[in-house]
Amino acid sequence: MDRRGRGEADGKVGGGDGHGPGFEIAFALVLAVTGFAAHAQTYPNKPIRLVIGSFPGGGIDLAGRIIAQKMSENLGQQVVVDNRGGANGIIGMEVVAKAAADGYTFYMGTTGHISVNPVIRKQLPFDVDRDFAPLTQVVSLPFIVYLHPSLPFKGLGDLIAYAKAKPGELTWSSSGDGGLPHLSGELIRLASGIDTRRIPYKGSAPAFNDLMGGRVNYCIDAVSIGLAHVKAGRLVALATTAPKRLAILPQLPTVNETLPGVAVLNWYGALLPAGVPRERVGRLHGEMVKAMHAPDIHAKLASHGFEANGTTPEQFGAFRKAEQARWGKVIEQAGIRKQ
Repeated sequence: MDRRGRGEADGKVGGGDGHGPGFEIAFALVLAVTGFAAHAQTYPNKPIRLVIGSFPGGGIDLAGRIIAQKMSENLGQQVVVDNRGGANGIIGMEVVAKAAADGYTFYMGTTGHISVNPVIRKQLPFDVDRDFAPLTQVVSLPFIVYLHPSLPFKGLGDLIAYAKAKPGELTWSSSGDGGLPHLSGELIRLASGIDTRRIPYKGSAPAFNDLMGGRVNYCIDAVSIGLAHVKAGRLVALATTAPKRLAILPQLPTVNETLPGVAVLNWYGALLPAGVPRERVGRLHGEMVKAMHAPDIHAKLASHGFEANGTTPEQFGAFRKAEQARWGKVIEQAGIRKQ
């Protein structure tokens, strides 16, 4: 007589389906992992918001929109630009700091927003180290010293000579306190020993508009914002802050040809709210770098004076901190008070 149980006689141990408890646990784990992977692969399944800490019309707005459009094409989801200008980027950064850490909101800001504000502001409504995660250094760009054509200067040396002869008479505009246009002007002032009056504005676009209208004498800002006006004769380019002459304006002298050692490259960087899942950080980083280095976008950025970067999050995080230390020293040397 066969004394084995029905299940054992049939070769089925631990249940009528032939699978024991270990199989059921393993199967459940497989389902969980597969479900998670499928969920991760759906990102993004809705529009992504790119918050730019500047008003429409400035250099960072232009660069951000060029890249966002290409990302939208590649992703099949809209990357929507949300301009949140004012307070030298603080308003826009606060929006992103408080956003959900789901990869659907990220920030693009200038050197001033990301690395200078922490050393020039007494208080911020966020902590850059705690509330943000680095994504990438997007582009780097030099500035140009733009002059209103009502003044007869042919070069930076002429402006310096005039300012020394008539202290306090010349006026210049820049975006908010602590931005690189502001600090570049301070470097030129310190290196040359001139006395000129700075008129601060809420952003690059209004600062530049007043230069165009002749309400200030000169302005230091991105190549992209004024190149067309220079070519049309509506403004005069006196010098570039780049370490060497620009390929798109080879006849334009550098500031350091007149003031040795004075050179500034601005940059725009991208940040995420802290806590975004690693795989989403990787996807967004990859898509942003892919967009900016696409041949058509790379060429378009270059035509406006932008050099596409695309560093890793780790590289950008270290760079951001080094820039913060560098500009902290400049602020101290210039005697600029914390606000």
